[in-house]
Amino acid sequence: MLLQGKHRNSSEYSQTMTTQLARISQLSAADPQMVFRQLMHHFTKDRLGHCYQSLSGRAASGIDGVTKKDYGRNLQENLDDLWKRLKAMAYRPCPARQVMIPKEGKKGATRPLGIGNFEDKIVHKGIQNLLEAIYEPLFLDCSYGFRPKRGCHDAIRDLNDYLYRQPVKVVLDLDLSNYFGTIDHEILMDMVSRRIQDQRFLRYLRRILKAGILSDGELRISEEGVPQGSVCSPVLANIFAHHVLDEWFEVTVKRHCYGKVALFRYADDVVICCETSRDAERIQTAIAKRLEKYKLKLNKDKTRSIQFDRQDRLGSGAFDFLGFTFYLGLTKRGAVIPKLKTSGKRVRGKLKRVNEWCRRYRNQESMLSLWMKFGDKLRGHIQYYGVSFNGPAVHYFVRQSCFKFLRWMNRRSQRKSMSYDEFKQFMQAVKLPSIRICHRLF
Repeated sequence: MLLQGKHRNSSEYSQTMTTQLARISQLSAADPQMVFRQLMHHFTKDRLGHCYQSLSGRAASGIDGVTKKDYGRNLQENLDDLWKRLKAMAYRPCPARQVMIPKEGKKGATRPLGIGNFEDKIVHKGIQNLLEAIYEPLFLDCSYGFRPKRGCHDAIRDLNDYLYRQPVKVVLDLDLSNYFGTIDHEILMDMVSRRIQDQRFLRYLRRILKAGILSDGELRISEEGVPQGSVCSPVLANIFAHHVLDEWFEVTVKRHCYGKVALFRYADDVVICCETSRDAERIQTAIAKRLEKYKLKLNKDKTRSIQFDRQDRLGSGAFDFLGFTFYLGLTKRGAVIPKLKTSGKRVRGKLKRVNEWCRRYRNQESMLSLWMKFGDKLRGHIQYYGVSFNGPAVHYFVRQSCFKFLRWMNRRSQRKSMSYDEFKQFMQAVKLPSIRICHRLF
C-alpha cells in the first residue's frame, strides 16, 4: 500500500498512476472520438491515498471542520471506508460551505467560494485527474486557465506576440456574467457523456453537481453552477467553455470571417483579436446568441469593442486582461508596438490592501519582523507583474507601498519611529526583493 509501504513505496505508485493517466491521454489524443466506458476501477485505495497526499494541508475546511491533519490521524481506516462506499455506490458528497470573498478593485463587491469537506476533496481530486487525462489532449491552444504547464504568463505572452505580429484592428474584450454560477448541469452532463459512458462515474459526477451550497445555515440546491473553490470545478468549467466557445470559434467562426481572428481565453476571461471591424461586429453579435443557447450571458456593461490599430495609435484604446492593461506605445526609435502595464484598478486595489495590512499589524510584531513579511508580499507582486515593459509600474507600486509602511510604522505610538532619511538607511541595511523582469515577452 502507498500509505504503509507494504507493497510499493510512494514514488513507485506515483509512477504507476502517472503511467495510467498518461495512457488515457494517449488514447484520447489518438482518437478524439473515443468513448471511455470504464473509469471507476481507477479509484483504488492507493490512488485515493495519492490524492490525499497531493492536497494542501493549509486549505480551509468544509462544513464538518475536518482538516487534512485530522483526516490523517486514522488515514488507513478512513480511506478503506471511503473506497468501500465508492465501490458500493454509497458515497454521497456533502454540501460545500459558502464564503464570500472581496473582489479586487471593487469596493463592497464579493464573489462566492465553495469549500468542500476534506473527504470530498479527495474524490474530487481523483475525478479531476481522470477528466484532465481525457480532455487535456482535446483542449485547444487558445485555452490557458487551470491547465497543466500553462498559465497566466503564457496567455499574456502569446496575446502580446499576436498583437505584435498580426494585423489587428479591433479587440473584443468579453465579460461573461457569473460564468461559474450559470453553467447548466444537464448541458454539462450531456457534454461529458459524449466521451465518458461509465454510468457509475457519471452518477458520482452528477451527485457532486447536485450536492448544493450551505450558506448562513440554509441549503441551496440548484440546477446550474459549479462552485468556485471545488477541486474539480476548473476542469468542468474548461470542458463547458471548450464546447461552447473554443471549438465553435475554431471550426465555425474562423471559416466565416473576412480577415484573421484569434481567441485567447483564461477560464472566463476572453479576448478576441480581429483584423477588420466588420468581423468584430459580426462575432460580437454571434457570440451573444451562442452563449444564450447554452444559458450563458454576456455582461453588456463590461463587454467592449476597442480599436487597436497601429496605423492610428492616438485613436486607439486599451483593454485589460489578467491584471494587465494592453495599449499601443512607442519604441525608442518611434515605432508603434503593443505594450502592457499593470492595470490601474489592480494597482489601486493592491495598495489599499497593503495599507490595510500595515494598519492592522503595525503593533503586533517588531518592525524588522513586519518588514520581512512585507518583503514577502512584495516578492509575490514582483514575480507576477515583473514582465517586459512593466518595470516602471512595478517600481511605482513598490515605492508607494514603502511609503504606506513608513506611515503606519510612525503611528505605532505617539512618537515617530523614524524619519524618511532613517527609513532609507533601514531599507539599505535590510533590502527588499530586487525589482526585475521575471517573464520576458520576447
